[in-house]
Amino acid sequence: MQEMFWGRGLKVAEMMLMPSSMKLKAVLFVALLCLDLRTHVGSAPICPHGHTGCHILSLADLFDRVIQHSARLHGLSSDLHSEFEQYFLPSKNHIGRVYRKCHTSSILTPNGKENAQKLAREELTEVILKLLTAWRDPLSQLHQSMAHQQDSNSFSSNKALELSDMVHELRKGVEKVAEKMQLLGMISNSVNGLSSSEALLPASESGEAMSDYELVYCFRRDSDKVQNYLKILKCRIVPEHGC
Repeated sequence: MQEMFWGRGLKVAEMMLMPSSMKLKAVLFVALLCLDLRTHVGSAPICPHGHTGCHILSLADLFDRVIQHSARLHGLSSDLHSEFEQYFLPSKNHIGRVYRKCHTSSILTPNGKENAQKLAREELTEVILKLLTAWRDPLSQLHQSMAHQQDSNSFSSNKALELSDMVHELRKGVEKVAEKMQLLGMISNSVNGLSSSEALLPASESGEAMSDYELVYCFRRDSDKVQNYLKILKCRIVPEHGC
């Protein structure tokens, strides 16, 4: 490689002594060489299973990506929650009050790190996917509700839409992690299909009857659970990577 660049350096020096017409051709030649170099060192797409033309992502890398995404998701939900408390609640007395159960309360989630560590890997993966799937429709409804409210600013409404998109992407990422764990024989195939429509909560327990603030409050709580469960799952599966 060093000889390649020295050779190109000599070509550039020789260009300075050429006639104008030859200089133009030489410039084009060097540009093509640079383009060729960039083409060869450019990174290929990243795929979890290492298909043709893809970089193979390790399980630890996949975990890092979904954990980073979940951290951004929880951060954004906390920002939206703060905005609701500051601008949309009628009085300070309403802060922290939720009068209905969160629509995800029927999903059995472990309380605390110790209880989460006791769950089988498949069960913990299942809980994460169920929580993410359960928020797909309520977050979309939250965005639509906020978009039609006069006292709701467009910035907060856009955050709700962004949360909905991020949940969808995180769910797909966790599915990739689960597939990788199955391929490596670390979990059974029992988690298949958890993100399908069968995993959605019954209509009677949907978030439609909840206020916007209650939805934001509950989502902030659940996004924190998802982030913590992912960290715990990673440390159980690949403990040698940052645990």
